[in-house]
Order: sequence, then structure tokens, then C-alpha cells
Amino acid sequence: MSANLSPSRPETKEPRAVPNFIGGRQVKSRSTRTMPVFNPATGEQAATVAMADTAEVAEAVAAARAAFPAWAATTPLRRARILNRFLRLAEDNIKSLAAIITSEHGKTLADAEGEIQRGLEVVEFATGAPSILKGEFTENVGGGVDSYSVRQPLGVVAGITPFNFPAMVPMWMFPVALACGNCFILKPSERDPSASVMIAELLKEAGLPDGVFNVVHGDKSAVDALLAHPDIAAVSFVGSTPIARYIYETASRNGKRCQALGGAKNHMIIMPDADLDQAADALMGSAYGSAGERCMAISVAVPVGERTANALVERLVPRIQALRVGPGSAADTDMGPLVTAQHREKVVSYIARGAEEGAKLVVDGRTLRMQGYENGYYLGGTLFDHVTPKMTIYKEEIFGPVLAVVRAGEFSEAMRLINEHAYGNGTAIFTRDGNTAREFAQSVQVGMVGINVPIPVPMAFHSFGGWKSSLFGDHHMHGPEGVRFYTKLKAVTARWPTGMPSGADFVMPTLK
Repeated sequence: MSANLSPSRPETKEPRAVPNFIGGRQVKSRSTRTMPVFNPATGEQAATVAMADTAEVAEAVAAARAAFPAWAATTPLRRARILNRFLRLAEDNIKSLAAIITSEHGKTLADAEGEIQRGLEVVEFATGAPSILKGEFTENVGGGVDSYSVRQPLGVVAGITPFNFPAMVPMWMFPVALACGNCFILKPSERDPSASVMIAELLKEAGLPDGVFNVVHGDKSAVDALLAHPDIAAVSFVGSTPIARYIYETASRNGKRCQALGGAKNHMIIMPDADLDQAADALMGSAYGSAGERCMAISVAVPVGERTANALVERLVPRIQALRVGPGSAADTDMGPLVTAQHREKVVSYIARGAEEGAKLVVDGRTLRMQGYENGYYLGGTLFDHVTPKMTIYKEEIFGPVLAVVRAGEFSEAMRLINEHAYGNGTAIFTRDGNTAREFAQSVQVGMVGINVPIPVPMAFHSFGGWKSSLFGDHHMHGPEGVRFYTKLKAVTARWPTGMPSGADFVMPTLK
């Protein structure tokens, strides 16, 4: 396979240092431990980011703690207005933010803009703070007694986010946290850290008080410092399942509230009555968009019946071979490079493993060659057929442009594949039959379900999260679940002196 995109290469620039953002300003890290940030399209170093030490994490926590009392006392309407100004500023700067994401992640500019837009939908939801924070009130629950409930902020909270969505995933967290009156510390991925600093600057320009939103870059040392710090009340995380489990267990052991979203192995069932051209197009976008580096990517296609399977593979092959792979900054690119050389090698090793274990390698993305971009982290779309549940490429999350076809004889077999898998993040079915779709939606053991929708990411006013090994914790992200996660419930029962009985009552109080 050879690429058909060869735009001119950008000029080489001296790597810049990515700062932390603490107390309302950019702060150069004191740490001597640094990591390079690469442009995946060229393989050239674009920046350097320092790995914050425990003391720097503590400084960010101290800044957030100092800002918390005033921010918690700020009226919800005023918080909403600041978030609304941030929304407008981010919309005005969406192309600049997308360019930063593309230069460090590798995804196409259109995909980066789409990521930002989906994140801003959560900001739009959070601007409804005056409404979403309303409590409940019951008058006269007893003689002269009223009862009401309120939701109050937790304090300082932290978000630890992955490389694949450097803008959207943080926006799943901090807009709701800020709207609820919390102060926030973001620890973004060290692979593409620059977008987080631009977001911090836009929040400051929108009028967010200093210390309410902070950014600290780092690796496991910074993560552990956040998990151990006594002044952090809650931690949100998105990443792989092994790390999600570690985050959840460590945070919980330290007395923190935690929501930790892990990995995925998302299946799409294709029924014999489905429009196969539509199903093939849906698989192309959901399996190969963003080079498969999405937790909601469809990585397993489950056609029901041999005729369906043969016809589906026949449609997929030319589409995969026609994928336009190139730099994300090129206007006509369908799929950019993977994020790092190490991750590319990991995906390549999965392809080799699949072939060794007996899967039929129909399209091999390893043959891709990018003329003029030989040092970029490119990999073509890959398709396996006749994959079985015992194979490694079926059981494990690959997080790359690799689609596995697992053939099922009937609908019940396809359902069993999904329900018995360790992951339960997202799933989809393509069918014209309403009864089949309804049974699927009711019975599938997965947190997010699509019916003729390949990537069923809920809108911001609903909540995002999977089941089984795809989620650790009790709350999904954003939407109503996000409000519940970032607040604590307080119930107040009140009676005023007039009419109160005299004398002590030593029995269990009841309201009559």
C-alpha cells in the first residue's frame, strides 16, 4: 500500500518548553526530568515538557485551595457567565486550538475541530449551572417543619486525561466541576500537553479567578502526588483499564471520590437485513477515524451469517485500500499518524500476533510507505477476518487502525460475544428490524449503545461511561452524573421557635 498524499513538509523549529499553569499564570517547571513532545507527522521534536515533582503538585493544590472559598461562594449565575465567555473565546480560537492538537497528536484538523466542538457542548451544559444545581424543597413535612436539600462543591478536584482527546476529555470534567463551585487541577497527557495551557489561558481571559483552574504536567510521579494529596477531594480519569483500576483503587484507599474510565473493545453487529453499504461506511469512520485511537472506536465487526460476512468484507477492502493517509494538517487526509513511535510499534506487534494466531490478514497496514515522511508514525488501515474470541487481537484493546471481523451464525451468538467480553464501553447494531434492535438495546451488557449509529457518544446533557472493566466508580461523566459526582448532597430539616414543644424528648424523633 502506498500513500497518495505528499504535501510540503513544515519548517523545522527549535523545541519549545511547555509550562505549567498555576495560580493564574504560566509557570516554568523546576524539574530537571523532561520528556520530548513529537510531531507525529514528521517524527521531529516539537516541544519539551517537564515532569512536575511532588512540590510543584503541592503548589498547584495550594493555589486551588486558596481560591476555593471565594469561588464556592460565587453565585452559580456568575460562574455560568464566566463559562459562557470561555465558550465564545474557545469558539473564536477553535482553529488555533485544533492546530495545536494536530501538531502533537497527529489527528486531522477536521477531527481536532470536531473533538473541540464536542467538548464545548459540555461547556454549554455547564453554563446551565443555576438550573442544574437546584435542590428540592418540601414544605411542612411535620408540624411547622420544612425539609430541603442542596448540592455543595467538594473542594479541590483533579482530572487526569489521555493523549487521544487533549481538549475534549478535559472538557468532560472541568466545566461541570467549575460550574458546581470546585477548583480544578488538570494533569494532561505528557504526549500532547500544549492544548491544556491554551485552554487555561482562555479561561483566564474569560474572567476565571486565579487558582480556580491549574495545569500540572507530569508522569506517574505527578499522578501519585495528586492521588495522595489530602486536600484533593475527588479524581476523574480516562485511560487504559490497568491504569484506571490503579487510579480508582489508590484514590479510594486515600479517601477520595473517584471516577476512572478504562479501555474498550467495541463491537458492531451487522444483521443480514442491514444496508451493507451504510454499515461499511459506518465501520470505516468508526474503526479508522483518528487512526483508531478512540475509546469509542469500533474494533470488532460481527456480521451475522456467512453471506453477510462475505458481502461486508468485500465492501470494506476497497474502502480501506482507498484511505488517504497523511499528515493531519493536509486538507484531504482521512487518517493521520499514530501518536508516538512506541505506540506505532505496539500496534504493529498486535498485527503480527494476529497473523501468528491464525486470523486472516486481509489488508495489512504495515505496508504503508509515506514518501517524504519516512520518520512519521504512519500505519495504514488493517483488516482481519475469521478472528476468534481466543485470539489476542480480540481480547485486548489495540488502540490503532485495526478492525477484526468475528463471524457469527446467528444473533444470539453475536450477543453472547459482546456480553461475555471483559469490556463494556460502547456497542452498536445495524439492522432494519425494530424487534431485534429493541432486544439488543435491552439485553446487551454495555454502557453506551448505538442503533444504526456507529459511535454512540451521548450528548453533553446525558452522561458518558461504560460497564464492566471499562469503568471503575459509581458515576459516569458529564451530564447529570457529572453534577452528582462533583457535588455532595446536604439535607436540611428546619423548624422555627414559634410553636416548638418544650422539654426534652428521648425517643426517636418522628414528625407528626
